[in-house]
Amino acid sequence: MRIFMLGWEFPPFIAGGLGTACYGLTKALDRQGHEVIFVLPKPVDAAHASHVELRSPNSLRELRRVSREVVTEHPILAQVARAEEPLSPERRAEFEKAVFHALPADFSSPYPSFAATSLPEGVSHATIAELIIRAERGDAAAAQALAEMGIRRKTLTEEIEEIGEIAPGSAHYGTDLFGDAHRYARLAVALARREQFDVIHAHDWLTYPAGMAVKAITGKPLVVHVHATEFDRSGEHVNKGVYDIERAGMHAADRLIAVSMLTKNICERRYGIPSHKIEVVYNGVDQDERQPIQAQQIGAKDKIVLFLGRITMQKGPEYFIAAAKRVLEKVENVKFVVAGSGDLALRMIEQAAQLGIGAKVLFTGFLRGADVERVFRMADCYVMPSVSEPFGIAALEAMHNDTPVIISKTSGVAEVLQHALKVDFWDVDEMANKIVAVLRYPPLSKTLREHGAFEVRALTWDGAAQRCVQIYRTLAGH
Repeated sequence: MRIFMLGWEFPPFIAGGLGTACYGLTKALDRQGHEVIFVLPKPVDAAHASHVELRSPNSLRELRRVSREVVTEHPILAQVARAEEPLSPERRAEFEKAVFHALPADFSSPYPSFAATSLPEGVSHATIAELIIRAERGDAAAAQALAEMGIRRKTLTEEIEEIGEIAPGSAHYGTDLFGDAHRYARLAVALARREQFDVIHAHDWLTYPAGMAVKAITGKPLVVHVHATEFDRSGEHVNKGVYDIERAGMHAADRLIAVSMLTKNICERRYGIPSHKIEVVYNGVDQDERQPIQAQQIGAKDKIVLFLGRITMQKGPEYFIAAAKRVLEKVENVKFVVAGSGDLALRMIEQAAQLGIGAKVLFTGFLRGADVERVFRMADCYVMPSVSEPFGIAALEAMHNDTPVIISKTSGVAEVLQHALKVDFWDVDEMANKIVAVLRYPPLSKTLREHGAFEVRALTWDGAAQRCVQIYRTLAGH
């Protein structure tokens, strides 16, 4: 299989839960003999990728350098291959609802390879979309109709100039995420026209517009991978723009992959996706031969309790700090490490100070790579008090690094882990009691470590990749 994969994050460029998932899945697909074209929105050096064919704005620059088409506009008229059947009224309505609901009103956004001086009066977006799809597939009559309306294919130079760069010259992505998402859609279509692949795989909402546009142009099946939803990130106070894109992407997809039953249920209840369209594929963790080193302590007698993740409402950091206060009332020689960054970081620092435990709570900032492994190995206990966690890869990483875990019941990973202590995120007294039990009773800690390490071996990226390939083959007819 050859997969056109759309992702916003990919180590070593961006680290984190989604980036880790993309990296682990693509590594497993490569081991199983499948080819992945991975499209990133930020210009990167393709030499960094060892197991994927990495594409980015740099890829278009290279095409411009070698292309003979760069100085002349090639006509829209294509060689006649075969005439496509017109879209049915039902399919036309579905297309307009799914694609154009999420993208800007100007038709050039979902179809960046074409340009028009003005849109013909009385002609709907769906009609133009249908003509473009047919023209791309070799229908000379459709191509002629577009030409008569003044709609032509852009040159490669025009495509590159209009796509632009996302946060040029910066180590970070732009602050205009909606604009970035649509620039990424234009990039993806420009690249997709020059690639051969069997299926489109889009990770999370920022790539859904690109996935829908590439599907519309190529006719290839679209798989949408739901790692999180706006309800996970924002609770009931969702950003309507994000929600609209998520809903459109889910409805336009041929199949959804949810990272847990929790996420599948949200897709059904909140987005109106039928159950039969959603497959649950649990995330995994890379299984290697490295053995965890003995725990390294901050102090000779200090115990380490770890929170690792984005410091946002979704992850429940305030409950971690509140539980820390209660733990310290029972056990003195404990340090609480908060590893991560986010919009609630300052508030958590202030909360710890107000509770009088500021000296016991260490904020490390954002960690990546070897530092993440090191902090897991230092910890006597990892706590994931998430309010809403679609999966929770960090819990698997903690267990893989021989660390006992306490996880929120409202997490996808709670569905598959038996040897983890589970707690309601809001019940800080029970959370504190479980932390104290792990720290005070070595037999409990030993049992969680030994059984957890055995259990996590069954949750691999290879297994997740095999499930994804089964979905690809069903959709692609292989």
